Amino acid sequence: MRHQVSDRKARWQLVKVLSGFVLPYQRQIIYSLMALLFTAAITLSIGQGIRLLIDHGFATQSRMLLGQYVVIFLCLVLALAAGTFTRYYWVTWLGERVIADIRCSVFNHLIHLHPGFFEKNRGAEIQSRLTADMTLLQSVIGSSISFALRNLIMMVGGIIWLFVTNAKLTVIVLICVPLVVAPILIFGRRVRGLSRESQDKVAVVGAYVGEVLSQIKTVQAYNHQPIDQQKFHDYVEDAFVVAKRRTIQRALLVTLVIILVLGAVGVMLWVGGVDVIEGRISGGELAAFVFYSVIVGSAVASISEVIGELQRAAGAAERTMELLRVPSEIRSPLVAQALPKVSGAITIDNLSFAYPSRPDVRTIDRLTLRIHSGETLALVGPSGAGKSTLLDLLLRFYDCQSGNIKLDGVDIRRVDLSALRRCYALVSQTPALFYGSIYENLQYARPDAMQSEVEAAAKLAYAHDFILGLPQGYQTQLGDMGQGLSGGQKQRLAIARAILADAPILLLDEATSALDAQSEYCIQEALERLMNNRTTIVIAHRLSTVQAADRIAVLNQGRLEAVGTHAELMTTNQLYFQLASLQFKLT
Repeated sequence: MRHQVSDRKARWQLVKVLSGFVLPYQRQIIYSLMALLFTAAITLSIGQGIRLLIDHGFATQSRMLLGQYVVIFLCLVLALAAGTFTRYYWVTWLGERVIADIRCSVFNHLIHLHPGFFEKNRGAEIQSRLTADMTLLQSVIGSSISFALRNLIMMVGGIIWLFVTNAKLTVIVLICVPLVVAPILIFGRRVRGLSRESQDKVAVVGAYVGEVLSQIKTVQAYNHQPIDQQKFHDYVEDAFVVAKRRTIQRALLVTLVIILVLGAVGVMLWVGGVDVIEGRISGGELAAFVFYSVIVGSAVASISEVIGELQRAAGAAERTMELLRVPSEIRSPLVAQALPKVSGAITIDNLSFAYPSRPDVRTIDRLTLRIHSGETLALVGPSGAGKSTLLDLLLRFYDCQSGNIKLDGVDIRRVDLSALRRCYALVSQTPALFYGSIYENLQYARPDAMQSEVEAAAKLAYAHDFILGLPQGYQTQLGDMGQGLSGGQKQRLAIARAILADAPILLLDEATSALDAQSEYCIQEALERLMNNRTTIVIAHRLSTVQAADRIAVLNQGRLEAVGTHAELMTTNQLYFQLASLQFKLT
């Protein structure tokens, strides 16, 4: 019982959220409803046209009367066609508009969520909710709901006309109504649960496809295709099994409704035929009654089928609304503290952090460090020492469990997120390039940058020459993740983008790792000019790239072991000496 109340509450909450997207378009809703009522009225009027045509056209054997009623019938058909066009246009427009708004709202919410959310949720599955689920929801809002309302009006109107035409025969038809409603309620609940499960299975299929195709070179390099084919087949079969169960339930529902409704029509035809033979009703009245009976029967059958669609859409809507309900754990404060003119001084005080997925393992453990304005600080240490995590905390992708980080004396948790991140230019270990032109990728750091500024940044990063050597130069289109470029070329574009950002603090996470020796030398010269009067934090596993840093901080298991210059650390810190010995082959 408690589960049913909770489920009902969740459904009403879902309806309330969806209504918030639909109600802003009240004018279009009114247009749709008016067209809906008009077409329903015209359709119901055709039954009376059939009665008049038979009783006063055929029965009287008058060509003039027959012609008049045929003209009236054709006028009704033209009016029905015009009303149907209007209804279809506005209902479809409304569905497309609402789904576009929902997609934008979900996307706008997603891109502000903390990165930790995407570590726990597969990106391809989220894409499935924005595409496949939204397509299903669009067909319901833009078609099925209108279809259901139209059939509901037709059913009510048809029942009224049935009573007007012949009350005795109407009772026969109405006996079946409870028999039809019962399977709708029983099977509808089953279909909804199976629809949600089916959408989840389809999302898993889409996520697996995206994962395999994005790593296609690795798949083929290890000849993993047979295993992937089998796993994909298993995922598809799982989705098929659930879809088959859902289809059986829907088919049983529609079958029962058809048998009950049309069975009642058959009984009614026999009773009505006897009345016509005995002269109690006219042939036109029976024809009109059959027409309205068919309308009522088909409307009930259609509504039962649409209920199945609505159940599927409810599952899709629930999955989509779940994304909108996810709170972002990293948000700007309600009252943000303004930053002074940023000089780049960073104070890290007793900082501790553990990832939510591993709460018992501290990636940063009671770290205290002062980074002076304008200095270059290198972070070194073995893998898992917490170097990249520290950059994530500086950018406030995560919040620490204890301690604090201050930028020019201001706790970064009190600063507006956008203002904080504008203080940094990030070049990560794996260059982040997007589908589009090279120019658009460079301009990503500053959308308002002029072409001359973009080219100047590319020259500083030693990317200008290779860009001009490409077929369309700066307008050359890149594939996903910059496919078509070498690793060194991707990294130089990422560095050029950081140069264009012109931020007071540079974060370089293995920024030259993908470059050959000659390119690395050129980039290092460019970076040295760029780092002048800027605070720079460099992560590097190759110690040769950080020997010239003002200071080097040695991290190990999230703790700060030592800080000093290369020469000082070689004599005072055993871990640094070991790392350097392995790389420089010292004895």
